[in-house]
Amino acid sequence: MAFFDLIHTDTHSCARAGVVHTDHGDILTPIFMPVGTVGTVKGVQRHDLEEDINAQIILGNTYHLYLRPGTHILRQAGGLHRFEGWKRPILTDSGGFQVFSLSDIRKMNEEGVQFSSHIDGRKLMFTPESVMDIEREIGADIMMAFDECCPGTADYQYAKKSMERTHRWLDRCIYRFDSTADIYDYRQHLFPIVQGCVYKDLRQEAAKYLRDLDRDGYAIGGLAVGEPTEQMYEMIEVVNDILPQNKPRYLMGVGTPWNILEGIERGVDMFDCVMPTRNGRNGMIFTQNGVMNLRNKKWEDDFTELDPFGTSYVDHHYSRAYVRHLIHAQEMLGLEILSIHNLAFYLWLVGEARKHILEGDFKAWKDDITPRLMQRM
Repeated sequence: MAFFDLIHTDTHSCARAGVVHTDHGDILTPIFMPVGTVGTVKGVQRHDLEEDINAQIILGNTYHLYLRPGTHILRQAGGLHRFEGWKRPILTDSGGFQVFSLSDIRKMNEEGVQFSSHIDGRKLMFTPESVMDIEREIGADIMMAFDECCPGTADYQYAKKSMERTHRWLDRCIYRFDSTADIYDYRQHLFPIVQGCVYKDLRQEAAKYLRDLDRDGYAIGGLAVGEPTEQMYEMIEVVNDILPQNKPRYLMGVGTPWNILEGIERGVDMFDCVMPTRNGRNGMIFTQNGVMNLRNKKWEDDFTELDPFGTSYVDHHYSRAYVRHLIHAQEMLGLEILSIHNLAFYLWLVGEARKHILEGDFKAWKDDITPRLMQRM
């Protein structure tokens, strides 16, 4: 069986509906993947994630899981799936973004990146080989290659050198991955990452380099890191014009509901972002009719359902006034309710996108709903 089946492409855009096949189950694309950085989607119980939100795949982070609990614990447990009790697919980021964000406590050379643990200050080293070994031990279905994360505001020469180093590291990642066996009783897949900042020729060069490697899927990295939104959309188009049609494309760390629809229109299949849970913990939710900040006083005596059009049980069990009260009282339940709502909404949104792609009216639906999603309630 192929890793990815492309079922249908929209006739009025590049939007695609497909299926990613893993040993832990199928993933219907386009898909949003909740972020479970340290082995949990923050503030969300496993039952809610499976039965209410219906997440098909979640993320883990190599950097954070390596530091705590450590790969020796994960290996004893039988991998991250068994450690956290999740039976569906998992994807792990390589930890590159986190390591490169530690700009004051890291040193980079051709071998890899030396950094200090943000937990206890230990000196540690990530290389392409060690990251592949760590991700093998974590045991995610889909692993990311170790790349250099270039700032969105980098100049051309910096971006070019960064991309070239990413490609040299990628060659080492692939050699290590291909020369090592799956540790657990299921198959793992490695995705290379397209870099190149906001420079069209660098993105094209990177996409061609990765395309020729013929891996199971491809990620687009280094976007939504400070560049203008229109440049982000342009880079997605540039890259997806080159990446193979029969492989899934994953846009890393993006974004708002409207960013996701724009990405889908341009041929992206997979998305992740901390925004649904992070914004939820700060009192903000996304709905079909716009963005709501539950901290605002206007909701103080609004006893209607949290979201009458929502798909989660929390949307109909709790009122806006009650949830606002919980947020201001700093009760954990309020953060949990809004995190669940936002994740359920994101999964509903990509599910609706898939439905409209298959029905042939995605472009019209997307153009109609996007302005409503962006308005402030």
